[in-house]
Amino acid sequence: MTVVEKTEGAAPQAAKPALSFVQGIALIFGTNIGAGILSIPYAARNGGFMALVIALLVAGTLTTISMLYVAESAMRTKAPLQVSGLAEHYLGQWGRWLVFLAIIINGVGALIAYASGSGQLISNIFGAPPLLGTLIFFGFGSWVMYRGLHTTGATEGAITAGMAIIIAILCGWTFIGPGIKAENLLVLHPFFIVPILNLAVFSFVAQYVVPELVQGMDPEKPHETARAIVVGMVITGLTLALVPFAALGLLGMDVTEVVTIAWGEKLGPVAYYLANIFALAAMLTSFLAIGFTTMRNILDMLHWEGSTRQRAIGVALTVLPPLVIFVLGLGGFVAALSYAGGFAGAIMSIIPVMLLHASRKHGDKETRWKVGVLAHPLIQGVIIVVYFLAFVYSVLSIVGLVPAGWA
Repeated sequence: MTVVEKTEGAAPQAAKPALSFVQGIALIFGTNIGAGILSIPYAARNGGFMALVIALLVAGTLTTISMLYVAESAMRTKAPLQVSGLAEHYLGQWGRWLVFLAIIINGVGALIAYASGSGQLISNIFGAPPLLGTLIFFGFGSWVMYRGLHTTGATEGAITAGMAIIIAILCGWTFIGPGIKAENLLVLHPFFIVPILNLAVFSFVAQYVVPELVQGMDPEKPHETARAIVVGMVITGLTLALVPFAALGLLGMDVTEVVTIAWGEKLGPVAYYLANIFALAAMLTSFLAIGFTTMRNILDMLHWEGSTRQRAIGVALTVLPPLVIFVLGLGGFVAALSYAGGFAGAIMSIIPVMLLHASRKHGDKETRWKVGVLAHPLIQGVIIVVYFLAFVYSVLSIVGLVPAGWA
């Protein structure tokens, strides 16, 4: 996807990428850093910080490789297709509908959660009624999505920079102020790695946004697109580790389910507001990335080109159902949808592997960049097994069959 700049009375200039390298990184980072980062410290309270680090390394590495599979598949395809479109192109109707269902489950569940969380955060910061805060949040996010990939990428980049500044302030404040205790961090209970890994897997799921990256960045520099994915995922992993490092180091096991509450209260009123602003920014970046990708996949499923009217309908179909569910007070469905996210994760572990094989056999064009040794069958098998086990864990959680302490 490119934008063409024109000047009055002049011939069109050469098309330039809609996303820069930095914006590409921000799109990956913004997709991943959402509500998950606020709950990871709480999930790690039993296993300890070292167990969290292990879980993040495993989940982050495997997901990054899976995303690179999607990237190569998209680079081998002439049409600007989303993941559901790629699945239809290479795997047929069953692949198309399976991926689309996974995307919708993931998108609706996330947006309902953001409808609830954003309103409360805006109320905490500005004192506005929570429902009004939710409507403002959804209105702004919908407008950015409607404006297109360039506006979404630029907004993601600006908000991500702000989030980095806030995290640096909060962590620096923690280290210089009350400080952290090493004994709070040098904790490892391997038995609890499993539940932490389950959350980490779904905190990293960003395969949906990869086709946007491939289409939006310079097609003449495919290596740069692959680097943006890797760098974005590395920064995501460091951030997912840094927040628990500071919070657990300061608070130990005494963390709240949403870490910014206890963390901010411990540091004082100013830090409390900064922590809430960070949480709101994290939700917004994830809302934009997940919402925009869901919208683009809806357009793909309808075989629409994305005209102004079609894009408006796509945005409406993306944001209105979760908003209506929330306003009607049916937010209890969020828990069920979050478990169903395990299904989405399992699908997105298998489909990229299949897309890579099919695109290498039946791709529309050659690409100058390839995954290389990371496409080894052993690595592919490990990705499928880990994601499938995470899905099994979600199912066992629903029926209450997980061991004590894993829930």
